[in-house]
Amino acid sequence: MGVRIVVVDDHRLLAEALASALKLRGHRVLAAGAPSSGAADLAIGRAPEVLLMGTSTPAEPGVFDPVTRIKRERPAIAVIVLGPVPNPRGIAAAFAAGASGYVRHDERIEGVERAMAKARAGEVAVAPQLLQGAFAELLHPAAEPDDEGSRLLQMLTPREVEVLVRVAEGEDTRLIAAGMGIAPSTARTHVQRVLMKLGVGSRLEAAALAARTGLLDRASGH
Repeated sequence: MGVRIVVVDDHRLLAEALASALKLRGHRVLAAGAPSSGAADLAIGRAPEVLLMGTSTPAEPGVFDPVTRIKRERPAIAVIVLGPVPNPRGIAAAFAAGASGYVRHDERIEGVERAMAKARAGEVAVAPQLLQGAFAELLHPAAEPDDEGSRLLQMLTPREVEVLVRVAEGEDTRLIAAGMGIAPSTARTHVQRVLMKLGVGSRLEAAALAARTGLLDRASGH
């Protein structure tokens, strides 16, 4: 039986892609939107069984204020956060705000569905391995955490950075070419090189990786 859901993310492309995938699997998507700061208004207005809330900055102060409001005004709505791992502070903040689950941002769609089913049934939806990794990070924090977004950004040329931003904004090859004043074949080559350098197989994967590692925000201001 499908679940009534609302999907939000700081990046609309990711919210709409996840919503479309879940709709194809028989779930009823009441709304999909961005940014995640508007999750409370959207969820309270639509009253889903489950809210899927994606964020690339779970440790940032105030990120889960919408969750607190939702649980205060609509306690029946189960909230599942999709975010980076390990980020122990972010995971702790999500549950402290009232979230029912925390799922890796790159979890397969089947894993997201399992979390939705658990949350709807009133259970905690979090993988033991995720908690193990988070607790290990709390107990043994890295002296110099790897800034994956910065590392990936350094792999791209300025023109490839612009291509990545346009891909993340949902532009197709024709729009990328027109916006950059280049031939479609050249734009296609740039896109392929970006995918190859990021180690992903599709534009959606590139946008998701960029958003979740902070690469997209850095690239936008590059």
